[in-house]
Amino acid sequence: ASTDTAYIAKSVLAHHERYDGSGYPNGLKGESIPIMARILAVADTYEAMTNERPYRTTRTKEEAISEISCLGGSQFDPAIVDVFLKISSV
Repeated sequence: ASTDTAYIAKSVLAHHERYDGSGYPNGLKGESIPIMARILAVADTYEAMTNERPYRTTRTKEEAISEISCLGGSQFDPAIVDVFLKISSV
């Protein structure tokens, strides 16, 4: 509810948007998705894939990185994916 953190709320709301416009809740596309949401989407996906969930098996770091790499340009901002790939290989 604070105006000081409104940008965070917008980013959390938009982190299920997809770079190609097929996401939700507002069908935002590309650069119209807040940058923090685009970063959060990649980080959240990696965290979800590499940590235990009751509904699926945990993926290895390599499997998660490979899947995220394949989704650059459709689900994820390709520039964010490029940075993620560089950071994850360190």
